Formats: sequence, structure tokens, C-alpha cells
Amino acid sequence: MLATLNDEKHMDLAPAAVYAKLLDESGKYLCSVRTMYRLLAAAGEVRERRDQLVHPEYKKPELLATGPNQVWSWDITKLLGPVKWTYFYLYVVLDIFSRYVVGWMVADRENAAHARRLIAETCAKYGIEPGTLTLHQDRGAPMKAKTFAQTLADLGVTKTHSRPHVSDDNPFSEAQFKTLKYRPDFPGRFTDGMPQAVAWCRHFFPWYNDEHRHEALGLLTPADVHFGRAPAVLAARQRILDAVYAAHPERFVGGRPFAGQPPKEVWINKPSSPTAQSEEKSH
Repeated sequence: MLATLNDEKHMDLAPAAVYAKLLDESGKYLCSVRTMYRLLAAAGEVRERRDQLVHPEYKKPELLATGPNQVWSWDITKLLGPVKWTYFYLYVVLDIFSRYVVGWMVADRENAAHARRLIAETCAKYGIEPGTLTLHQDRGAPMKAKTFAQTLADLGVTKTHSRPHVSDDNPFSEAQFKTLKYRPDFPGRFTDGMPQAVAWCRHFFPWYNDEHRHEALGLLTPADVHFGRAPAVLAARQRILDAVYAAHPERFVGGRPFAGQPPKEVWINKPSSPTAQSEEKSH
């Protein structure tokens, strides 16, 4: 009976299915289903018998940027076209330290050729030296394409991927797309086609880079941080705050006000401290 249960024809079937198959196809009754389970248990073989798909274990990306052009994040989002079921695809490359959009394009499809061109041109624009940049991305088809991976290898760019179905692994691109689509003038649908989509993006990205005061950057613009203007901007702010405080200290119950500061380091999935890890284990 064990030999029958474990042969090539039956090894992926439950005992009840083997029982029925033997009756239907061979006219054989070897034992009851209960006896099959008893024999399997005695042999230490009571387990899932079907051949199971084993998913690989994906490592959580842990990326640190302490300055511009160290880690870029990129992604693609859909823009609604003129009629139902038509889309344009917006590719955006973002520096995670400064939140500065270093590159973007609107295309009629999502593919690796567009991605290769965008990344190569953006690296050339900012003079990225081989071995200095990490490019983070999700696991869409363009990101996993062999031709795209080869382009990154030729450029000397290290690639990392988000884990499947984990949006928090690419938080900066997700947040940037949210800012884009929540703009008051963002069209629900680009009824005039791709030229309208391109024109809107040409207006949006200069605003985002040069005018948008980002809370996570101490209310500096991405361009201020990316191009090293933050110290001068913050010093000017501090002079104004100091003058106001000197004239009317009673207005500041918490003491002297200070201009904000951008973070000195930016992480994708910052590792937990040893103390935090031990506390998690204790719970």
C-alpha cells in the first residue's frame, strides 16, 4: 500500500483521491482511506503530499543615503488617457536624500527600452561615476528585464528591488506619485492625449523640485537640498527668526525659535537597533 501511495502516479494525491482512483481505473480495493492514513503515519509520511510551489525568501532592502546621487528610486505610474482603458505611463527617477526628481518621461507603453534610455540619460546628465549610485526599484517587468539589468551593469550602477507586494520598500516614489496626483490641477483624465500629459508634467516637476517646501526636508525645496543651498537658506531664515525673537521674546513661550533642518541620513528600511530587536523578541 505504501509503495502504491508513493509511486509516480499517486505521490501528489491525497489518500482519498488514491482510494477513488484505484477503484475507478484499476478496479482495486487495497484498504480503506483510514488505513492509508494509519500506514502513512507509521512511516512518518503524514504531510502535504502535493508538489508545492516554494516562494523564494526575498531579503528586505536596507539602503542609506547621506548625500545626493547616492541612492535613486524609480517607478512607473499610469495616467488615464482620452478614453476608457487607455493609459500613458509616467516614469520618474527620484533622489531619496533630497527628494529631487532627477529624471522623468511620459511614454505610450511600459517597457525596458524606455527605462534603459531614461536611466542612461539621467546618469549622464548628473555625471554619475561607476560604483557610486544605487538604483532602487520594484519588480515590474521593465525593472526585471535582462536588457535593463545589463544597462545598469554597463553604467556601474548597483540595483536593488522591493520585495513582492511590499509597498513600503519603495516609499519615496510612492509618496512622490501621491503628491503629483493630489495636485489641484491634476487632470482626472488627459483628454487631449500625450501632448497634454507631457505639458502638465513640464509644469509640475519644476514646481515640485524648485518651489515645493517638503516637510521631511525641514520645509526646504528638493533643489535646495540637492544642490547644497540648504545651509544658506536656513541661515537666512534663522536671522529673521532671531530678529523677531529679539524684538518680541514674549511671543515665543517655548523659547528662541530655530529654523528646521533636513535629515543628515535617509533610509529605506532602517535596520532596527539591537535594543529594539531585543525588546521585540521579549514581547
